Amino acid sequence: MVWFTVWTLLVLGTLGGAFLLGRDLWRKGGVLLAEVERAGGVAGKIADRADVLAAAAPPRPTHDLLTGRAVHRARLAELRAVRAEQREARRLRHERTVLGWRVYTR
Repeated sequence: MVWFTVWTLLVLGTLGGAFLLGRDLWRKGGVLLAEVERAGGVAGKIADRADVLAAAAPPRPTHDLLTGRAVHRARLAELRAVRAEQREARRLRHERTVLGWRVYTR
């Protein structure tokens, strides 16, 4: 008789715990679906805004292989000049940083 009572309590406790766990999971699933729906709406707004901005942006020059070497070499020279300016700015920044730290190390 004692074993029957123990097993009955164990089964009822397990069923109660499963019910509470299932209810919690159901509620969290509902909240998750609502959040996914909201995120989908925001993603749609972002896509619409990106389309508007893309339409308003000035057209980018296109370079194909048939335009000639002069166009490509001019573009390459322009990109190399920008890169050299960036490199020089980075070198100067590094130099200032090193000089600043020398105050603390000597």
